[in-house]
Amino acid sequence: MNESIPYILMRGGSSKGVYFKAEDLPADPEKLTEILLLAIEGTLHGDSRQINGLGGAHSLTSKVAIVSKSNLPGIDLDYYFIQVVVGKSKISTVQTCGNLLAGVVPFAIETGMLTANDPETKAVVRLVNTGSLCEIIVQTPHRQIQYRGNTKIDGVPDSAAPIVCNYLKTEGSTCGHLLPTGNKIDTILGVSVTCLDNGMPVVIMKASDFGLTGNESIQALENNASLKSKLESIRLQAGKMMNLGDVTNLTIPKMCLISPPMQDGVINTRMFIPHTVHDAIGVLAAVSVATACILPDCITSGVTGNINSNLISVEHPTGECTVQLDYSILDGNLILHASGVVRTARCISRGEWYPPG
Repeated sequence: MNESIPYILMRGGSSKGVYFKAEDLPADPEKLTEILLLAIEGTLHGDSRQINGLGGAHSLTSKVAIVSKSNLPGIDLDYYFIQVVVGKSKISTVQTCGNLLAGVVPFAIETGMLTANDPETKAVVRLVNTGSLCEIIVQTPHRQIQYRGNTKIDGVPDSAAPIVCNYLKTEGSTCGHLLPTGNKIDTILGVSVTCLDNGMPVVIMKASDFGLTGNESIQALENNASLKSKLESIRLQAGKMMNLGDVTNLTIPKMCLISPPMQDGVINTRMFIPHTVHDAIGVLAAVSVATACILPDCITSGVTGNINSNLISVEHPTGECTVQLDYSILDGNLILHASGVVRTARCISRGEWYPPG
């Protein structure tokens, strides 16, 4: 416990996390949990300020990526995601994170796990939490990682070099099926919902069914105790219907309120993750919502704007996230081939973490 552990602090997409090499961490699950809680929160007793740890006292900055070389054929890297639940002395591994995923290949190159090519480096990453795969393309001119560039993603100040994430086989990756309840629309506590999993389990509902416009501020939604209570009641029932069991202590499914687009997007969202309002929207949550937009006869019918291509712009409180869907519709059934997003990443710092005591 007194030995230091090397790490890199990276921004991946619109999140920030601590990246470790798997070989530097204990394999025992209980010891691993202890180490990660101490690293992010600085204590085993819960501290929402995370004053003694590496976390940023927010769900978007209390994340960990554990990376290793993969032993599976055709796969370059394994990426294991851990969400530290702020102030609760617990972690969640039932979901993955598409934002931190953007930093996995840069981290592997920075630490010597992966050799860069010129002018770009491609790698297939296995998302250990869900078993799905993603092809990631990073800009590496002259075999050097390029972080600077002109690509701008909402939720992140300034621009950076593009990182292309092409998701493969994410349909039903957590719940077993794209529509885990078997229905395009279910009714839970009198509210019509679509439960969908294309990389992230989400429960999608119309904001208007809660007496909302869908354009409310983050703070206004955070302060709406009755809304959050109703959403949690729906979430608990939806979890069982989505093959997730009792989700009381889980961070999935995410809860998404939708409304017609406010700008030039396809749909507008307010995402609860699951108990706080997201400043933007998670990458894989955006993929799932975008999938619902092209799914015939689900909750998005009559809500979406015009869809003129396979690029689906999902609006959120701080901008939008564009998802590229490769799909076809046969006899009214949606057939998904691949999902892609463009992210950016930045190496913020690297060093040694010293466990307390």
